[in-house]
Amino acid sequence: MSYSYDPARLNEYGKDRMRFELGDVMTEGGADTCALTDEEYNAVITEYGQAKWKRAKYKLLESVVHRFSYEVDTKVGHLDLALSDRYKRWKALLDELKKEIENTAVPVGSPRTTKKPPYFSTGMHDNRPGGPRHVP
Repeated sequence: MSYSYDPARLNEYGKDRMRFELGDVMTEGGADTCALTDEEYNAVITEYGQAKWKRAKYKLLESVVHRFSYEVDTKVGHLDLALSDRYKRWKALLDELKKEIENTAVPVGSPRTTKKPPYFSTGMHDNRPGGPRHVP
């Protein structure tokens, strides 16, 4: 597993830019200070590419939130570790990105969201005296 960050590469859509956007840049401590490995970043970015950058970011945030959701607060004597704070921070980022994605979704009425009327309608199989009933 590797952990690296090069701020000189922020203009490229890659691992370093994603680490910067998520704030996961303290790579000196390896697994102790980073949420994800370089390999995890690269795999997700490769899967979604630059065209779906926000989707890749969302998937990475989901992974971090799932990973940190199991951590609990611990208190031993004077030592107090609030590990749930990490979960809250990453969850807030995930929720913020989710709202941003929802707000930039395709507007209703655009060609991609326009739908034909449903084929089936209420009462279309009702057998009434005088013949079938047509419901528009």
